[in-house]
Amino acid sequence: MKRFKQIVNDVKERVANHNTAGITPLLWQFICYPPKIPLRLHQEQLLAQATRFSVKVDDPYFTNSELTINGFKWGEGKTRILISHGWGSKAADFTELINALLEIPDLEIIAHDAPANGSSDGDLSNLLLFVNAIKAVIVEAAAPDIAIGHSFGAMANVVALHDLGINPKLLISIAPFILLQENFIKNMTALDVPVEAQQAFLDDFKARYGIYPSSYNMPDLYRFDASLNHWLAYDDNDMMLPDAYLQSFLKEHPSIRTKNFSGAGHERIIKLPEVIADVVGEVKSIVK
Repeated sequence: MKRFKQIVNDVKERVANHNTAGITPLLWQFICYPPKIPLRLHQEQLLAQATRFSVKVDDPYFTNSELTINGFKWGEGKTRILISHGWGSKAADFTELINALLEIPDLEIIAHDAPANGSSDGDLSNLLLFVNAIKAVIVEAAAPDIAIGHSFGAMANVVALHDLGINPKLLISIAPFILLQENFIKNMTALDVPVEAQQAFLDDFKARYGIYPSSYNMPDLYRFDASLNHWLAYDDNDMMLPDAYLQSFLKEHPSIRTKNFSGAGHERIIKLPEVIADVVGEVKSIVK
């Protein structure tokens, strides 16, 4: 977290001094560096119960090296659950949910720390690294019956599962990312980064990846049909993800079952007892 705060302060200083020419490299760090928060005791205790494994993911975007991605398994049941965390998060942030799921018989729960998040290798990260890590974990651990994702992890789940041709028995998305470019712009605007400097960053993104980040949006990435059993939890007052984006997406996919946990908060929603109870109920409907 210290490094992220320093990056934010550096951006603010450049903006305050009207020195934003050539700020693009710093904006890459601001956009792509996931903040890291240390494990709490109860999270350490959960990880101590896990069987650990690791997979390798190539990083051609930032480090030009092979990253070690750390994974965790609980249980040896016949119903396999994959859990994917969000940006600046880690597998252990699902501790309350995982503990609740472990009370259900005959489950195997699999989670991992995404590239540059938690205990896994990496410096900066992006959606493609998140997706490739999920793919590598699935190849290592086998296809999930149930996939759960929060925020950035929910978007990455959608891409990875479709790419691998996997239609889970149940997909659970909690406060999913919808529009990536709009999130980038929102974050830069919050630091008063001038519009021309923002556009320079977006143009550099296109120069690197061949497309603008606007191509990474849930309406285009979501290619499942109405037969998918998909349950989505959200907060209509989510300060990070404007509800209008989500509602526009849901209008195009009326088969997705939804529940609004108003006021839950973007990060806190995965720890909310009411959300956990509903997720447990959804899972039990599959394993009964």
